[in-house]
Amino acid sequence: MSTEILADDPALRHGRRERALAQMAAEDLDVLVLGRQANVRYVTGAPQLWVAGTRPFAPICVLVRATGEIHLNSSWDEGIPEEIGHDHLYGLAWNPMTNIDVLKHIDGAATARRVGTDAMSPSFAQLLPIAFPHAELVDGEAAMRAARRVKTDEEIAALRHALAVAETGMAAAVSRLSVGVTEQALTGAMLEAMAAGGVSTSATQDGAWITSREHAWRVGRRDRRVAPGDLVALSSGALADGYVGEVGRTLAVGDVPGADGLYRRSRELSDRLFDACRAGAPASDLLAAYEAAGEALPPMPVAHGLGLGFDPPVISPDLPQTSATERLEPGMVLAVTSYVWEAGVGAVYGRDAVLVTADGAEVLTTSPAVPAGAGTS
Repeated sequence: MSTEILADDPALRHGRRERALAQMAAEDLDVLVLGRQANVRYVTGAPQLWVAGTRPFAPICVLVRATGEIHLNSSWDEGIPEEIGHDHLYGLAWNPMTNIDVLKHIDGAATARRVGTDAMSPSFAQLLPIAFPHAELVDGEAAMRAARRVKTDEEIAALRHALAVAETGMAAAVSRLSVGVTEQALTGAMLEAMAAGGVSTSATQDGAWITSREHAWRVGRRDRRVAPGDLVALSSGALADGYVGEVGRTLAVGDVPGADGLYRRSRELSDRLFDACRAGAPASDLLAAYEAAGEALPPMPVAHGLGLGFDPPVISPDLPQTSATERLEPGMVLAVTSYVWEAGVGAVYGRDAVLVTADGAEVLTTSPAVPAGAGTS
């Protein structure tokens, strides 16, 4: 059964809210004004409608530290947690002054000294001081990132569920892989399997592609047909109850000379990446794992946080200084990417979810490194 319209489990939403309030206290924030969907879901536990695509900043959710009360932009109460009463809901409005008038009358708005926002627009930079006349407006996204980077036990359980959905999609694509099938048909098999399980939103756009023998990354037209000797990468991602699960694998179609060596290199690289997921270690150790394995850094982030969307940290060759200063903590969940390529053969791509614990790394992904069906014809 689909649970996409239901409020998050009480233990899940209360645990997250406690972390958000603790971070507000640490940064001396009296009020948080949130507009980013992942932050709103984290604090409220309420899924929202009409949030696809991009949109300008608006005060969708307000969290007051002194009382723990939440005020939420919603025109109805379906999927709204019981602790957010009708009197704390306010409807959609085209006129921003209507929203400002709501904010003005929130208990604590008139006396707040520091108000954090997770985004800002020129118009609301002028209007928010009307709602919080005695407050300094500061960056609230930093507080939310600090709260979200370490997962509660309930969040880890939610991530395991999202991964199970993604792996179900992966298995469906593996079962469809054969000579002549198109890349889009493989992606469709993934999406169909996830939707049949009650999850209608994919976390990845390109679910399957034939790796290139001539270039280290994907080139050429899309929706090609699989031919004997191809290495086909599968990337399955599910957004299940707000949480993202991702898994990636590569299969050989028929006899692929040189593929055994690529798979061996991929396993060795993955082992080094998992070993680098240690509490207290710099995130740059994952970049160093590629160098230690003698592999070129990939054209995508080596790792990023999993959670309600794309969580911090982002560990990328394009962000070496950030990766060097970032430290891994117990409770972080990372999507770790291994990618090895050889001219004339192709690439072996893998993505695994890894939980950083006090005792090392726990790989949450259960799909085999070389899926059943590798070498299919």
